[in-house]
Amino acid sequence: MVLERAGYTNVGKANLHEFAYGTTSQNVHYGTVPNPAGPGRTSGGSSGGSAAALAAGLAEAALGTDSGGSIRIPSACCGTTGFKPTYGLVSTDGVFPLAPSFDHSGPMALDVDGCVAMMEALVPGFRPEDVSLGDVRAGLAWVKGTDPLIEARVTEAAALLSATPIELPYAEEITPLFQREVADVHREIYAESSELYGENLAPKIERCLQVTEGEAATAAAVRAAYRETMTAEFAPFDVILTPTLGFVAPPADVDEIATRARFVMRTFPFNALGWPALALPCGPAEDGLPASVQLVGLSGTDPFILGLGKALERALKS
Repeated sequence: MVLERAGYTNVGKANLHEFAYGTTSQNVHYGTVPNPAGPGRTSGGSSGGSAAALAAGLAEAALGTDSGGSIRIPSACCGTTGFKPTYGLVSTDGVFPLAPSFDHSGPMALDVDGCVAMMEALVPGFRPEDVSLGDVRAGLAWVKGTDPLIEARVTEAAALLSATPIELPYAEEITPLFQREVADVHREIYAESSELYGENLAPKIERCLQVTEGEAATAAAVRAAYRETMTAEFAPFDVILTPTLGFVAPPADVDEIATRARFVMRTFPFNALGWPALALPCGPAEDGLPASVQLVGLSGTDPFILGLGKALERALKS
């Protein structure tokens, strides 16, 4: 493995949501991943075990996959840091696919420096930029409808960048394309072994299998239009900040299927776009649980986003 060649030691394999298709890491085969940052709360998912291992002090770095938020959601729930790179920048070779044109791999760590070190190992020649907060043009989106202390913490982080509030569309109409890709991955496997799929996964696979080619084609056209719209909205800025989640980690027994849309509403858009997105802790919120701010850039701006993340992290801790 690339990371082992760079000096990292494999200390274990982390649990996760079955087939990486879920936001809570409730795995009927291996158990529900606990959240060290909030006992009795979900660790998030799908890469919940990776975030939990970091929060518990069992590891200093971890790999995650992210097709709709699966690096950033558990990072937000567990108070750790996670980076979804530009689509294709970090190889997904050897990763069982979920929805191939949405799938990303990336680093998870205790802080931005940990993510940077992993990116330097994973991407030859990668180096973060040296960024000054005062030189950054920032926008702030999607804070409405969040829990009050989530809104307060994210707004405080955005104020360090003098961010301008903006309105952005969400990406739920692209979901049928994601679902069709999931269906194409699982079509034969599910037909042969449906009884082996967990109870919080099988209904989602069955829904995916119902998506028609026409529905997927319509969603693909929406995706193309969404890319144009979001690129135009981004033009005045270097970065857009959003809450990673609109709420703190809910109870560990939360109904994943019923709440999935709320979990991914602020993360999935950047899987649809393939843009880099960093989830960064930004202080305590409801029940003393961590809030997380998401820093997003255009494709290829990964060195800038991580450099900015380092600068913002320092400012939040000062």
